[in-house]
Parts: sequence; structure tokens; C-alpha cells
Amino acid sequence: MSNRNGSQRRGLAIGCGGTVGAAWIVAALAAARDVLDWDPREADVMIGTSAGAEMLTMLGSGIGVDDLIAMQRGTSTNPILTAHMRCEPGRFPPLPRPRLNAPGRAVRELLARPGNGHALLTAGSGLLPQGGGDASWLQRLADRLNPGRDWVEHPATWLVAMDDATGERVAFGSPSAPDASLGAALRASWGVPGWFPAVPIAGRTFIDGGAASTASADLLIPARLDEVVVLAPMASTGRIPATGPGHFLERQLRNRMSEKLDAEIALLRAAGTKVLRVDVTAEDLAVMGPNFMDGRRRLATFEHSLISTRKTIEQGDFA
Repeated sequence: MSNRNGSQRRGLAIGCGGTVGAAWIVAALAAARDVLDWDPREADVMIGTSAGAEMLTMLGSGIGVDDLIAMQRGTSTNPILTAHMRCEPGRFPPLPRPRLNAPGRAVRELLARPGNGHALLTAGSGLLPQGGGDASWLQRLADRLNPGRDWVEHPATWLVAMDDATGERVAFGSPSAPDASLGAALRASWGVPGWFPAVPIAGRTFIDGGAASTASADLLIPARLDEVVVLAPMASTGRIPATGPGHFLERQLRNRMSEKLDAEIALLRAAGTKVLRVDVTAEDLAVMGPNFMDGRRRLATFEHSLISTRKTIEQGDFA
């Protein structure tokens, strides 16, 4: 593993993962910082989805890896981070609102790509009812970290959401995206179907970017980066068999997201960008459990992943 990237332009892509995945992400960021001798805040371009967008909101606002570690361990002296950790969304969604999201889009996805595994996931998100969760905890994070600002300080922080009507991915903050406030973009990226409501932006309606892709790493291709670090808690290399009935649905979701990430990384590499992929192992999953919102497993996941993600990065390389 080569450490300092020198004059190489390096990007960072962080995928979705809920409460437990967010803990894994912080551990992976710590491992990347230590093994690569690199501050993730110095990425030339950062793209994040859902929990990944939440982490980039903090990194892009100047919060460092040590602060994120303290936040996970409950030792942070930053009142904004301490308050944020008290507001995790809970293990199960609140009662949904009795209205379908986008059944028309769901039908179009299935007809257009009948054999595509991730298309089935994207289509399924359109058949779920509107989520009844309160996303104000994300709005408060964005507002408190950036008082008087419309976006984070980092000039190239992109938060991915999906157009609920068309299935198009939009990386808010990127040159091609419509204008959006930081809070709206973060809530949209975290708009888990059936859990949180869709978010209106620029005359369109957006939901969690994870409905279209776990990390949307391919959206970094126009940035013409030399290297990209991909942290993906909802993806794994190869198929990991379910170890019990509770894991079956999680594995179905993970397999589809992993296949999509495989294809996106292949596109990045074909464009001349080297990629270091860090994803979840079977040992990680044994600690994380099948419910990515189960905060009871958060701290154990974090401590375990400090070791496992470091091992992955030490044994890997940009390729």
C-alpha cells in the first residue's frame, strides 16, 4: 500500500448504511486516514449517499476524523455532534403515510430493465408508502454546522438523492445539479423510502439516493480524478450467504447494491481512475446484524470495524 498521494487528485465516495453503517463508515475513515496518511477532508471531490451524505456534511464542514470517533464513543466535547448522536432515527420506521410514492416510475423501471437486480430495488422503492419519520435532526445538523451558509465549506461536496418520479440520481453540490440548500439536500439523500418523507427541491421530489445506487461512485467520472477511495457499508465483495432467516432480506438488498457498485467501479477504472474499495466482510456482518438501523449494535460495530477496515486497507491498494 502506497501512502501519500502526492500530486494525485483523490476523491472520496461514501455509501449508504443507516445508523450501523454510519458507525462502520467512521471506523473506515479512521483506517483510511491512518493507513494512507491522508486526511479525508482533503479529498478533491467528495460524494456521499444517505449516511454517507451525513458523514460528508460533517467532514465538509471541517469536522475531523478524531471528532467523529469521539462522537461514536460518546466522548465528544462538540455540543452539535453530541446532540446529533442523541437523535438517531430508531430501530423501526414510524407509521407510514397512506400514499404511494411513485408507482408509475416503478412500472417503467421494471419494463425498461426486467433482468436488472438493482432496477428491481429502485422500482420497489416507488411502491412503498410515504415515510412518516421526522428528518429535522438532519436539518439541525446542517444548520448548526454552517450558520449563515447555504453549503459546507469544502468546495466539492456532493450529496446524492434520487428523483422520485424518474429514478434519476442527482448529486447536489455538483456543477450539473439544481440549486439546493444543504439541509434539503441532506434530508433528500437520507429520505429512506417508507421511513422518511420525500423532499421537494427545484420543482422535483427526491428520496434516498441509495434507492438508485449504494454509493454512486460512477458520478465521479466527470471529475477526472486519479484515485478514488470508496467506503461502502451496504456492499460486499462477492456474495455472503445468509446465516439465519433474519439476514435473508438484508442479503438480497446487499447483493443488488454490491453488483451495482461492481459495475460503477469498473466504469471508473475504464475511465482511467484507480479505485481503493473498502466494503463489509462476513465478520463485520456478524457484528452489524440484519437491521441497519439497530442502534443497539452501533458501538460494537464501530469498535470491531476499526480493526477490520484497517486490515482491508492495509491489504488492498488502488487498482
